[in-house]
Amino acid sequence: MSLRFIDWIWHIRGSLALAPGQSSDDAFNRLDPLFRQPNTSHERTGDALTFNKKDQAAQDKMSIFDDGVLRIEKGAAGSVLRYDLTSRALLYCFLAPLLFLGFAQLTIAVGNFQKPSAEAAEKAKKEEKKKAELPQHWIDKALGAPAPEKPKKDDEDKKKGEKGKGKDKDKEKEKDEKPSPTPAYVFAAIFATLYVAGRILEDRLIKALFKRRLLKP
Repeated sequence: MSLRFIDWIWHIRGSLALAPGQSSDDAFNRLDPLFRQPNTSHERTGDALTFNKKDQAAQDKMSIFDDGVLRIEKGAAGSVLRYDLTSRALLYCFLAPLLFLGFAQLTIAVGNFQKPSAEAAEKAKKEEKKKAELPQHWIDKALGAPAPEKPKKDDEDKKKGEKGKGKDKDKEKEKDEKPSPTPAYVFAAIFATLYVAGRILEDRLIKALFKRRLLKP
């Protein structure tokens, strides 16, 4: 598969018609201040301009872009500015939801792995209790071993009440300790929204910025 089919994720491409009679020199001179920013280098060759940004400042109007190419092409209807700009920020915002969705699936897998262990521990506890409630064996009786004392009814009720409360607390604690994928889903949704909004917004903003510069009296 050609990279062209997926590089739209972090590339912003577009075109803008120049004013009638506007030359390449005039167009690039108007755009020149955009590329004379701190940590920005640019080079012009004929009707093409390439630029590169590194550690760009937030005040830079093109700070979201890391590099790109601008070309002026002459056609029957007049000259047209075509641009192809690259943004790592857009790429990271696109990949972040996939990363958090991976975390969510991992959390679910860990929860499913821990569930059988918890069930096995609960089963062992029940079996131990069942054995404790069995009647005294006849051999123990023949040997004269004392029979286990049965708890009084009031004590049993009290213990049952305490045990019920303990179970509720254990369930709440277990619920709190059980890993939840919800935070990962929330972050995935946030970054997905940021990407969609940023991809649409930055496309419009850069086109408007170039248009203002080129058509400015």
